[in-house]
Formats: sequence, structure tokens, C-alpha cells
Amino acid sequence: MVSNGAGMSRRVLVTGAAGFIGYHLSERLLKEGDEVVGLDNLNDYYDVKLKEARLARLQKSRAFRFLKTDLGDRTGVEKIWHEVKPEVVVHLAAQAGVRYSLTHPHAYARSNLEGMLDVLEACRAEKTGNLIFASSSSVYGLNQSMPFSEKDNVDHPVSLYAATKKANELMAHSYAHLYGIPCTGLRFFTVYGPWGRPDMAYYKFTQAILEGKEIELYGEGKMKRDFTYVDDIVEAVARLISKPAVGNQKWEGKNPDPATSPAPYRIYNIGNNAPVELARFVSAIEAATAKKAKIVKKPVPPGDVLATAARVDDLAAAVDFRPKTSIEDGIKKFVDWYRGYAGV
Repeated sequence: MVSNGAGMSRRVLVTGAAGFIGYHLSERLLKEGDEVVGLDNLNDYYDVKLKEARLARLQKSRAFRFLKTDLGDRTGVEKIWHEVKPEVVVHLAAQAGVRYSLTHPHAYARSNLEGMLDVLEACRAEKTGNLIFASSSSVYGLNQSMPFSEKDNVDHPVSLYAATKKANELMAHSYAHLYGIPCTGLRFFTVYGPWGRPDMAYYKFTQAILEGKEIELYGEGKMKRDFTYVDDIVEAVARLISKPAVGNQKWEGKNPDPATSPAPYRIYNIGNNAPVELARFVSAIEAATAKKAKIVKKPVPPGDVLATAARVDDLAAAVDFRPKTSIEDGIKKFVDWYRGYAGV
């Protein structure tokens, strides 16, 4: 195995490697000189051709190995962990989407709960030294305190998707406590960028605007999201890989800090810390495409929250980094990529 930029040799197993964030992270780790083993089941939640195109780019590297597997296959997962013996696991595979969870709830139980359990069990069996897993800003649910802090209560999710992500955090903590597995949960805030997911608003809006079709804008365009450019997400994750979670020796059960534990467990927000109204978001796409949007206004759908905003002080203290890409710069990069990918 070759040395990465930090002078260390690492074998990193990335679940969901053909997914949006998984692809970008794998590409970054390969550039750093890491050996990456990518897992994905290539499901058809969205266009499989996009996943295959991401994968093809990763497979140009001799340091990348792809294994098509479903995390619901417990025996297969255990065999992979035993064979690969990863030093770091970044678990990004999940059934995504808030609205999809309203109509396909069982998919979330299988992928997000059983899948997480299989990952934790495999890490326990192989004594994996560092597990990083994807959580979501959606866990904040009915919380109205802005910006959201890792120290806030997250016991009131408003979608099953959010509930499964909260459950993942609890499951990880129990394994950190019982077996000493360093577990770091990352609450991602509305990630966007090139090679992104077609089910996300920025992708659908760009596609529709370029094709002269209508877009549906919820909540009069006043809803706010803490849009976070994918390169900022990857930068934060790459830095955290080098900082496995450790126990908080000052933690007190009488006044518990939800983000830490006496066990090697840690939760971080990764967000831009700059919420953007959807109306400005649409304006950024209009500017990047040089076309006006045909807007149809719709009420806020069930399961959606009115605003998200990330407090990232803990992340900055841990790895000296804060996401900072503006929505205008990030959307322009996405639109430029989309024109090339879609041949527009």
C-alpha cells in the first residue's frame, strides 16, 4: 500500500462508494495515496447509469477495488470485513430521501437499520480501529433552536428517514460503549455538487430550467437550507479520518453531553453555517444557466422542516476547518458539470 499525504498507510473501506458523497470521498482518498475498497449494491433508487459512471472513474485507479454487495447480506458482509481487514470504515451506504420514506418505509428499516447493524457487527468481529458513519441534519426534527448544535436534543424527528439516522447514532454509541469501537457520526447538511443525486432539488431544478419546464417551489421560497458543497463535506471527512473518536473524560451522566461520551464516540455537524432561502437558491441556478425558472408554488410537504442551519464550532475545533463555499460558486460548478454530463 502506498503512503498518503500524511505519511501513513491506510486501507479504507467505503460503503456506498458509487453514491454521491462516497464517490467524491473515495476519489479524494485515492489521490492521498490510500487503498480504497468500495462497497455498493447499485440499487435503482435513482439512475444506475450515474452510479456506474462514478464507479468507472474510480476504477481507473489500481488502488481502488469494488465489491458489489448488499449490507443486508450479513454473511457476505462479515466475509468482506474478514478478507479486507480495513483500518478505517466510512459507512455512507443508506436509503436516502425524506419524502421517499413516506411511501417506502420498509426500505429504510432494511438499509438503514439492518445495514448499520451488519456494519457494526463486522467492525466488532474484526476489531476495526475507526468507524465513521453518515447521519443527517434531519435528526434535528422539530428543534427550533438555530443554528443546530450537536448538544441539542434530537428526540423529535418528523420523518422515518430521520428516525433511522437517529437510531444509527444510538446503535453506534452502544457498540462504542460495549466494544470500544471508535465511532464518529456526521450530520450532513443538504449536500450538493457535481455528480450529485438526481432526486435532489438542485439537480431537478437545473434539469427543468434548462429544458424550459416548470419547477415546484415549496413554502413560498422562504424555506431555508444550509446547503453544503460536496468538496467541503469531503474535506471535513478526510480530516476526521485521521482523528478517531476518543472518550470524553469530563462527561457527566447528571448533565450529559449528547455529542460525546465516556466511550470513544463523537457527533459532528458538517454544514456551511450559512442558510440560504430557496428563492436565492433558485436565483443562483438561474444565473448559472442564464435562464429564468418557471415557478409553481407549493405548500411545504409532510416530513420537511422549515429551516436548517449548522453550528460547526466543534468541527472547527477538532480539525481546523469550516465549510465555506457560497451557494453561487457551488451551483455554478454543478451546472457546469451537469451541462457536460447531460450534453446540454
